[in-house]
Amino acid sequence: MRIIAGSLLLAIATVAVSPTAGAQQAAAETPTTMLAAQVRIQGYTCDKALGATRDKKRSRPDLAAWILRCSNASYRVIRAPDMAAAIKPLQSATVQPLQ
Repeated sequence: MRIIAGSLLLAIATVAVSPTAGAQQAAAETPTTMLAAQVRIQGYTCDKALGATRDKKRSRPDLAAWILRCSNASYRVIRAPDMAAAIKPLQSATVQPLQ
């Protein structure tokens, strides 16, 4: 009985820490989902994240600027290391449609 229980525990531990389990979890983290989470954490609403595009004109090596499109609003999100994001709601007329 102990051998079976030990084998079962070993099998479960092997599956839990396998590289494919981590790859599946990491695949869900895209810039769109990460930016939407940041916007929500800072008190803005983003019902459903539709997409995110990098704003190359406003980005610098130490600042990443993004346009996040949600089903209910669009935001300019500027992220710097170790700081809260600067979030600015955008008017729908200034946001170009997703391509």
